[in-house]
Amino acid sequence: MTLTATPDQLAKYEVVIGLEVHVQLATRTKIFCGCPTSFGAPPNTNVCPVCLGLPGALPVMSKPAVEMAMLGALALNCRINPTSRMARKNYFYPDLPKGYQISQFELPLAEHGYVDVVTANGPKRIGVTRVHMEDDAGKSTHDGFKDSDRFTYVDLNRSGTPLIEIVSEPDMRNADEAYEYMVYVKQAMEFLAVSSCDMEKGHLRCDANVSVRKWGAAEFGTRTETKNLNSFRFLKQAIEFEVSRQVAVVESGGRIVQETRLFNPDLGETFSMRSKEAAHDYRYFPEPDLVPLRISDAWRERLQSTMPELPAQKRARYATEFGLKPYDAEVLTATREIGTYYEKAVAASGDPKTTANWVMGDLLGALKNDGKEITESPVTAEHLGDLVKRIASGELSGKLAKEIFPKMYAEGLAPGVIIERDGLKQISDTGAIDKIIDEVLAANPKQVEQYKGGKTTVIGFLVGQIMKATKGQANPGVVNDLLKAKLG
Repeated sequence: MTLTATPDQLAKYEVVIGLEVHVQLATRTKIFCGCPTSFGAPPNTNVCPVCLGLPGALPVMSKPAVEMAMLGALALNCRINPTSRMARKNYFYPDLPKGYQISQFELPLAEHGYVDVVTANGPKRIGVTRVHMEDDAGKSTHDGFKDSDRFTYVDLNRSGTPLIEIVSEPDMRNADEAYEYMVYVKQAMEFLAVSSCDMEKGHLRCDANVSVRKWGAAEFGTRTETKNLNSFRFLKQAIEFEVSRQVAVVESGGRIVQETRLFNPDLGETFSMRSKEAAHDYRYFPEPDLVPLRISDAWRERLQSTMPELPAQKRARYATEFGLKPYDAEVLTATREIGTYYEKAVAASGDPKTTANWVMGDLLGALKNDGKEITESPVTAEHLGDLVKRIASGELSGKLAKEIFPKMYAEGLAPGVIIERDGLKQISDTGAIDKIIDEVLAANPKQVEQYKGGKTTVIGFLVGQIMKATKGQANPGVVNDLLKAKLG
């Protein structure tokens, strides 16, 4: 039976969390050979003697992988080391054909970075210990439950794909902070096109190191590592469960064992996988088949000059340049593509705030319902900006625009085409509107008397009748002005 802590017990302990995030780099080929990294190929087809670990095959470092790793490290404010070295990390898995992983140990690619996130208690800086490069293992698929019919299938297509491992400092104190840190890392890697960060395909995975200690204690508690968390929701659930479990164990007089655990999403619980290895268990030694990696200042500076605006910088600019609220800026920088779309729409409309409302509400809502990304939007940024511009100029009412947008989305047409075709121009001719107002007043003498008797709220009813008579095409401002003048 799994122990869980009470709220009073949890309140006595400080939580200490560090994350190890594995990011698959978006190179076309593997890190040490020319095999493709494409996802979904038949098992064991994207392989060669190098990634199969055959005797005599020698690795050759991929320059694109190094450059993507450097960009990822720079996005996390890390110092790129002028010299780094690959090392052999020795352990056995059925899907590790060489019997070792080529990683980095004493001389990583980059160190001493940080990430600034916004938490419930305000801004917080989370340290990044190191960013190092490594190759991935293959994939094991387990089938069957009884010993007599249990099989493990090994696919080595993933073996040798390039990874960076981002190791944080143990600076996070609850699951929400870990969540925000992961959001930052994912967005930064996506903005740089360093990785697709598709968690369903395993392009972004996270291991959570969790320990607890009494408030005021100087020493960290014994930590456990929960491996291969492949969704943000599972990350939060695993941390929250592990914190509760550890506190309950300590409170009951037990002892936390340093171990590797896995998360069962169906139960929402972690369970023991194996005792935790230390560095000496891996018998690290320098990779003899690869020379040290040397990064010149000129190379680093050239890459740094190509970096696009990162999400945090873009949010700050949207606040100052466009006057957007923090929440709006966050939604519009969720991906690089959403930000690009929004800025193109603003360029066409000249109205940042109204454009933000249309992108966040009508457009993203419609795309979500259809399971589409913004890159698949049938409404171009220029067409949406044109629609917003017509509202601002008074050519369209908001109500008419709401009628036009679904047609734009369904047909991919510009708003002007739909307005002309369907006769949806706004009526601003005072003569035409004046005539309709006379007809509405004549048909509603009771409401006219109520208004003149002091019940001014009835004007809303009369405006509604006029808009109904014009099928929503009358200019609301003109209607209100003429109606008030007639009613005295």
